[in-house]
Amino acid sequence: MAHLRRHFKKLLKTPGLHNQEIGEKFIKLIDEAFRQYKTFQQTQNREEFATWAAEFRVRVESAIKAWLGKAGAAAGLLLRSLRDKAHQWWYFLDHPEIPPDNNLAERTLRLAVTKRKVSGGSRSMPRFQHTANLLTVVQTCRSQGRSVIQFFRQAIKAMVNPAVQSPSLIPQVST
Repeated sequence: MAHLRRHFKKLLKTPGLHNQEIGEKFIKLIDEAFRQYKTFQQTQNREEFATWAAEFRVRVESAIKAWLGKAGAAAGLLLRSLRDKAHQWWYFLDHPEIPPDNNLAERTLRLAVTKRKVSGGSRSMPRFQHTANLLTVVQTCRSQGRSVIQFFRQAIKAMVNPAVQSPSLIPQVST
């Protein structure tokens, strides 16, 4: 969402059809989403957040429909991305335990970047993907305060025995 906001902010300075109005409208919506997420983090009121999220989706979809036909190339590209990838952009609306930005993810990637710089990178795409997957599990477990060894132990047990449940990296929500 921070990247999306940055793109709309850039749109404010881009000459073109309705770019200023579109940029302002969607920056306000994105800022509202950040504020509501922050409020949820403080109150943990899922019902209130879900009510707001349902209404928010309607307003976003309505704004996209209203502006898409009037938008120039740059704004149109952003609006189509919002429309076509809504499930990605607005994932946190259904899962408020997942933050709406990727700041933590970017900080977490530093381990992979350092590893790549030190080792010279992977020699093949499959090896690169394996390394990325392992580092993702390691960093996710670390950020959740979970044992990486226990996670892998559970994953291996689940691979060997279908009756054993596979571990999940999605944070568990207490109700």
